[in-house]
Amino acid sequence: MSIQLHTLPNGMRVVTEHMPGLQSASIGVWVSAGGRNETVQQNGIAHFLEHMAFKGTTTRSALQIAEQIEDVGGYINAYTSRETTAYYVRVLNNDVPLAVNILSDILRNSVFDPREIEVERGVILQEIGQTLDTPDDIIFDWLQETAYPDQSIGRSILGPADNIKRFDRDDLTSFVSAQYQPQRMILAAAGGIDHDALLSLVTQAFQDLSPDVTPQLETIAKFSRGEYRNEKTLEQAHFALAFESPSYKSDDIYTAQVYSIALGGGMSSRLFQEAREKRGLCYSIFAQTGAYVDTGMTTIYAGTAGDQIAGLSRLTIDEFKRAADDMTQAEVDRARAQMKAGMLMGLESASNRAERLARMVQVWGYVPDLSEAVEKIDAVDLTSAKAYAEQVATTAKMASAIYGPISSAPTLDELENQRAA
Repeated sequence: MSIQLHTLPNGMRVVTEHMPGLQSASIGVWVSAGGRNETVQQNGIAHFLEHMAFKGTTTRSALQIAEQIEDVGGYINAYTSRETTAYYVRVLNNDVPLAVNILSDILRNSVFDPREIEVERGVILQEIGQTLDTPDDIIFDWLQETAYPDQSIGRSILGPADNIKRFDRDDLTSFVSAQYQPQRMILAAAGGIDHDALLSLVTQAFQDLSPDVTPQLETIAKFSRGEYRNEKTLEQAHFALAFESPSYKSDDIYTAQVYSIALGGGMSSRLFQEAREKRGLCYSIFAQTGAYVDTGMTTIYAGTAGDQIAGLSRLTIDEFKRAADDMTQAEVDRARAQMKAGMLMGLESASNRAERLARMVQVWGYVPDLSEAVEKIDAVDLTSAKAYAEQVATTAKMASAIYGPISSAPTLDELENQRAA
């Protein structure tokens, strides 16, 4: 079997997938510690830690980390999401031992030099500033906060500038001590991987990490109706609408994803055809469904001129209602084909394979066979897709965020009245 999963005595899990013929391997450690694991006072610290991981350890300087990976033609990076912080490397097969050594070094031996903290503090503040200057980025943060108010899952991953200005070495080490526990870590690898050889390397590097028996505070996300409006002189009005959709653990997630693809997942989708191709109301418009362990969100986004925002937003509601009435078998078939092709094409990449391994183990505790996912996609039929569309068109809670020249944009109450008419 090409996928193998092993749990170390301290709770750290190692999952691999051998991909015959590949001369490279993608290896990473996924830590179940992201934005959701922060208090209000800690908001932004998971992302700050991700930056600091490459700023030096007890055995390597920041430059040595970069040089040792790039000397062998490898690539190293990291990211922070609301549920995970990931550190990953791509190297040739012969350099897997180096990759594991560097990953363990940055996760276990980062020094958090106060001078480097000051440097990264400035970098992250610039990143926040750049996001605020990018309307089609920041609007999704505002939408998330509106849909999940006063909850960790609703807060920005970057955090507020005031927090970033305040964090010090003690804050970073305290978060690592509480969250970077072996039972919350998954080392996932795909490509030209020998499972037994990798397991030996990982055991040597991580086996002496002691698990923390302190229970983690778990919160259940609650989607709320809400509206965010920010009028500003911009070239375009940015419109984002969301409603709650199923979690990763619900089979209904496949129905939600098929629906969002049919609604706005490509050039043949309803929103693209009606809003852009037929009426020229916008350049960019799309729908997508994302999911977490306990909730999900389907999002519709478009950018348009200020004098078109009213027509575009009302058209979006009309398309919700129309999909519930006249979605066709051809649309469902096309959306299912897009979903399967996107998944399977994406998994031709070792990096995407490793990502999937980690996510599946994080959510399910094991890696379901790809055929299970294909079967669940194929199980979405016209009846279930239209039933889901009916829910969206009638009872689903909505949240919205609009930004720019929006004086003529209808309120959320007005859109909901239109939906109910």
